[in-house]
Amino acid sequence: MFPRYSANYVTEALADTPVVFIMGPRQTGKTTLVKSLIDKSDKNSWEYITFDDQAQLEIAQSDPVGFIRNLPQKRIALDEVQRIPEIFVSIKQAVDENREPGRFLLTGSANALLLPKLSDSLAGRMESVRLATLSECEIQNKVPTFLNKLLLQEAPSSNDTRIREHLLNRLVVGCFPEPLQRSSERRSAVWYQQYASTLIQRDIRDLTHIDHPDRMLKLLKLTAFYAGKLVNLTELGSKLGLDRLTIKKYMALLEQLFLVEQLPAWHSNEYKRLIKAPKLHSIDTGMMCAVRGLNRECLIKQPEDFGLLLESFVYNELRKQSVWIDEPLSFYHYRDKDKVEVDIIIENAQGDCFAIEVKAAASLKNKDFNGLKRFQNVAGKRFKFGILLYDGDHTSSFGDNLFAVPLGALWA
Repeated sequence: MFPRYSANYVTEALADTPVVFIMGPRQTGKTTLVKSLIDKSDKNSWEYITFDDQAQLEIAQSDPVGFIRNLPQKRIALDEVQRIPEIFVSIKQAVDENREPGRFLLTGSANALLLPKLSDSLAGRMESVRLATLSECEIQNKVPTFLNKLLLQEAPSSNDTRIREHLLNRLVVGCFPEPLQRSSERRSAVWYQQYASTLIQRDIRDLTHIDHPDRMLKLLKLTAFYAGKLVNLTELGSKLGLDRLTIKKYMALLEQLFLVEQLPAWHSNEYKRLIKAPKLHSIDTGMMCAVRGLNRECLIKQPEDFGLLLESFVYNELRKQSVWIDEPLSFYHYRDKDKVEVDIIIENAQGDCFAIEVKAAASLKNKDFNGLKRFQNVAGKRFKFGILLYDGDHTSSFGDNLFAVPLGALWA
């Protein structure tokens, strides 16, 4: 079993918070994590219930308040709570009567906090922990240091150099636990295709009614072609025969299921020549490759696709690592009206900015730093550090707080 670095944060939250909610895509290991935490504590003190069990789901739906009140006097683990959002109000009532830490451990394959049926929140009573697909650090069982060094304005380094072959494999196989353990790329692709189809058919219907369920799968496939590109809802809608409001609703559903993310544009009140459109990223490159029919050979022949997938991979890796950082971080992309851009901007709570550009090649030129230098000028004193990640051999300085860093430093 792969180590999950978020486990410690769940344990800490259970020690002082009445409700802990582990949320993330299906098949990322939420149930496995919950059961491992139960196994490490007193098993007899826990009651585990999954709403994937139709009988339990129907009982809870018929009387949510009675369901919670009739639970045994134990710590309760409720799996897949997005299937019955009305249960949150009943949990709130129970917690208000008894605020003992660690009473409820919930998991959800959708962001239940955004569900329209959720009439009341557990604000102040609940802590959320996001469990994404596996990070490269977890896959290789290495302690992540990249973000910590970046925030300390230190240039990371790596002994893993010239890792193009490894990256090709990772982009195609992805980071879900199951396909990682399959025998071939083809078998991994089959898993992703079944996963996407089942998810759309089942979980979307749990969340809301939609008029064109067949087009949700088509939209998911279409987003794979837009990964790393600016979001254009009108263009997406026209390809599916849907108006802007409908496509916006459908995109929100894909985000709610943790299948795609919109990376907002970085903005500044002082600089007006900035593009405001968000960028689109899938949460896993393996799924993107599967729905597009891309394999290793395709990526070798199509360097532009390789570059866009690599950008999504790096963004996802940084987002996963940010969960393990003690300070809150916000993620953006930079693009101005001159079409100068930086792939990822990370901003801390003080407004300090750290810029990351991703380059698939092993060679470097001064012009590769044009985007980072432009952002450095625009951000002014807020700019603290800039890194160009590349498939090279060593970390090198390219000016004031600008460095070229091997891609392997992400998990070194």
